[in-house]
Amino acid sequence: MVHPAADLQTSLAPRDGGDGGLACGAAAAWIVRLERPLQEHDSGPLAGLTFAVKDNIDVAGIPTTAGCAAFAYEPDRHATVVRKLVNAGARVLGKTNLDQFACGLNGTRSPYGAVPNAFKPSYVSGGSSSGSAYVVATGQADFSLGTDTAGSGRVPAGLNNIVGFKPSKGLISTAGVVPAARSVDCVSIFARTVGLAARVLHTAMGYDAGDAYSRHLDLATKSFGATFRFGVPTMLPFFGDELSRAAFDESIERLCALGGTPVAIDFEPLAQAAALLYDSALVAERYAAIRTFFDSHEADVIEPVRSIIASGKRYSAGDVYEAQARLQSLAQRAAGMWAGIDVLLVPTAPTHYTIAQMQADPVALNRNLGAYTNFVNLLDYAAIAVPSAIRPDGLPFGVTLIAPCGSDWQLAELGQRFHHTTGLTQGATGVPLPEPVAIEGLRAGATVKVAVVGAHLSGMPLNTQLTERHSTLVGAAHTAPHYRLFALPNTTPPKPGLLRVEAGTGAAIAIEVWEMPLEHYGSFVALIPAPLCIGTLALADGSHVQGFVCEPQALQGAQDITSFGGWRAYIASLRPA
Repeated sequence: MVHPAADLQTSLAPRDGGDGGLACGAAAAWIVRLERPLQEHDSGPLAGLTFAVKDNIDVAGIPTTAGCAAFAYEPDRHATVVRKLVNAGARVLGKTNLDQFACGLNGTRSPYGAVPNAFKPSYVSGGSSSGSAYVVATGQADFSLGTDTAGSGRVPAGLNNIVGFKPSKGLISTAGVVPAARSVDCVSIFARTVGLAARVLHTAMGYDAGDAYSRHLDLATKSFGATFRFGVPTMLPFFGDELSRAAFDESIERLCALGGTPVAIDFEPLAQAAALLYDSALVAERYAAIRTFFDSHEADVIEPVRSIIASGKRYSAGDVYEAQARLQSLAQRAAGMWAGIDVLLVPTAPTHYTIAQMQADPVALNRNLGAYTNFVNLLDYAAIAVPSAIRPDGLPFGVTLIAPCGSDWQLAELGQRFHHTTGLTQGATGVPLPEPVAIEGLRAGATVKVAVVGAHLSGMPLNTQLTERHSTLVGAAHTAPHYRLFALPNTTPPKPGLLRVEAGTGAAIAIEVWEMPLEHYGSFVALIPAPLCIGTLALADGSHVQGFVCEPQALQGAQDITSFGGWRAYIASLRPA
């Protein structure tokens, strides 16, 4: 597939700031943007969605530069992951900027310009998937693809108030991706909500015989549940950033409110593993990834990328095996922590830096940004970065949930629950978060769908009766217009009563539909106090599910709140203005 030149809105010419420095601006997020999005199918699970592609991932007919014009080539086929997404109906908007050869975590290491932070343009966006994060945070694309070797799919998410989903290694094919360190590379997903990121993963994942590191993986299908244990490192450097420290403390409290119990863990083996990525012979894999090009075009690679990659040339095969043995030893030490925790909580990035600060000290400050990310792929973990807060200075702070390989759906479910407690809006758009959705990969075994209308809704006092039974949210919905809603008096916590009425006298009432393992349904129903009971509800889409209704005699004298359209809106009306 070839795209005519008229379809290219931006050129491949490197940008210069006029003084030999990098140009900084929102335009630097794109290397190539198509005037007409690439669309190959108008139907499928991702139909109607647009996405951007980090420019080390092939899109047929558009040059792949990996942030280096001398390296550019024009692929005649899509990378496997891109092909899957366009076959599912998604439309490609173009290619996004990156730290050259995906070597960096800050977004300033590109001849195409430094990508700014979506909230404060004088600050770094994070990298290497800088452009991919920026265009999602600013609402230019629904989702985007990045890559993650040392944190490149997470740090930009944390610095821009979006979700960065780094799946288990081998879950998404890397065929058609210019590698940074092939054995630990992952394709990552950026979105403004966890639900969309998980939906994209569900489409993109799958074994690919064309990728030597692709794997058949059995993913866990049960959530962590309403009660879980989360690890918190005893060693938590924030490099003097007290705003980030305070925001992380708040995130611990929020996770506790969701049913988590914090457990102190020794971060030292994780930190030592992280250090091996650049401070040992493992860096030779970065040199090996582009060895032929680098040996003949070293001068075309910008600093400090050139020095980092060149450092890999000095190691022997023996050095590499020694580093691998050291990594394996640290992995064994770190494995013990999973006996006491279900998930690990860390800051996505410990601090923010301005572009000027980063360019003045590009190696040390870049290393700081990866303090909590570099070890994850080396130790074969999955991770999801989710927004947590907007700091008093207006910059975002995010956290990352980490768990062993195969925990992807579990992380998505907990990440979504966490994200929806923050009260944050989507990226830098100011748009409120939508209702949470079901994480499809968690559905397994015999289940029953249950519609809830009041105190069992997400975030409401009795929601734990659902989550502790490993129920998963199918989605928000409405009843058919045949019901009226009442506020029941003298109930703790406050509860509504839903009553079916004659045609023409009711309204559609907002509900949530949850899917519960059949084995837990009986114990759930046993908790329901009179005058509430379970009946069959008619939904607006014509389907029927089990759901909460109320005995009519209990509603005499109860306040009719049908006009609010649902319990959540009614509760909101009770709060002081």
